[in-house]
Amino acid sequence: MAAALGTATAPAAAPTAPRGCGHGRRRVAARRGRAAPARRLLLRAGASPAVAGPDAPDEAAVEPLVEAAAPETSKLSKLACPICYYPLTSSGDQSGDASSLECSTCKKVYPNKQDYWDLTVAVGSTEYSESMPAATELFRTPLVSFLYERGWRQNFIWGGFPGLEREFEMAKAYLNPTIGGTIVDASCGSGLFSRLFVKSGLYSLVVALDFSENMLKQCNEYVKQENISDERLALVRADISRLPFVSGSIDAVHAGAAIHCWPSPACAVAEISRVLHPGGVFVASTFVADVIPPAIPILGIGRPYISQVTGNNIFLSEVELEDLCKACGLVNFKFVRSGFYIMFSATKAS
Repeated sequence: MAAALGTATAPAAAPTAPRGCGHGRRRVAARRGRAAPARRLLLRAGASPAVAGPDAPDEAAVEPLVEAAAPETSKLSKLACPICYYPLTSSGDQSGDASSLECSTCKKVYPNKQDYWDLTVAVGSTEYSESMPAATELFRTPLVSFLYERGWRQNFIWGGFPGLEREFEMAKAYLNPTIGGTIVDASCGSGLFSRLFVKSGLYSLVVALDFSENMLKQCNEYVKQENISDERLALVRADISRLPFVSGSIDAVHAGAAIHCWPSPACAVAEISRVLHPGGVFVASTFVADVIPPAIPILGIGRPYISQVTGNNIFLSEVELEDLCKACGLVNFKFVRSGFYIMFSATKAS
């Protein structure tokens, strides 16, 4: 649920990726004819409540574990400069380890922070700074990052969240068409779901993405404690409204308990739609506001003003979420509900 900063939108001239095949799935990579071939890159950064809805996922449809392709040569093709969206090249040594990445067009350099890759627009700036929403700063603190899996996230059960294991099974059912590809766990926090996706073996590459440096450091600590191989895992710091991926290169995006923390859900969902290839799936869970009793209209009336003051969006409604997905080119909206909790999926239009 860790917050992500920014409201920038993608330029109209952003490059798109050609399509190909691999291991029974469409593979996507962006190429520029005049760019020098990129070196090999190895990313190392360091009883449930009932849910109901008209489109509840068929959990039995989830496929068994798949044997995924080795990710070393594919990771670089997925990453792009968040400024111009062209592919990044590696400054790695002969072993393939990269100390930094460089944009093939604007030449901006993105550093390896040991625990994660920093692919934010402003990385490297020394004088520039900008105000950030309160929630963004809250989740960047070491204390909240430490407490997130030590009681914070577990408390969401009061709002109808069914618990981590149940949520993961529901998400897998929605994500079933994308198995074997690349999944981005957006606003991953301390990596609860990122680690489960890696352990499941369902994806060839899992990208744990968050704006909070401390959340990513905490995620890396859990990865080490649980002896999880980083062969198919990349930790990336990025702005949810400026995703560092080649257009149309991602199979699935997951965002658990995150949308209500995004400064601009519209810009974020638009970016998610950009990076998904046609048929790619966006699955998210969040709190919803349409269960507020009609007898308390002041809450609905005051929501926009609260958002203006805090810089963050108060919980959206089910109708608003579906409308937002549709506006951003995501169709086939499906959902399950329980109290204030909703999990939904939408597919990138072909």
